[in-house]
Amino acid sequence: MTATKPQFDRKLHGSLYDRGSCDSYYRRSCSPHWYPGGTYKGTRITDLDASERAEYNAGYSDNEDAGSYKEW
Repeated sequence: MTATKPQFDRKLHGSLYDRGSCDSYYRRSCSPHWYPGGTYKGTRITDLDASERAEYNAGYSDNEDAGSYKEW
């Protein structure tokens, strides 16, 4: 059994999917990144490969499709 890389763990705060869905939720522009230590902890990782960008974009797109946005 292989462990999921942390950037692909959709339950992990700071993961690619989490950051994509949060950027959409707060109506921020699409800017693929993730945080290995959790949201806003440690270094913001922006040097991503195609599969990592796709995971971030999946989070962003899923939230856009759901129409779930922060009410200000």
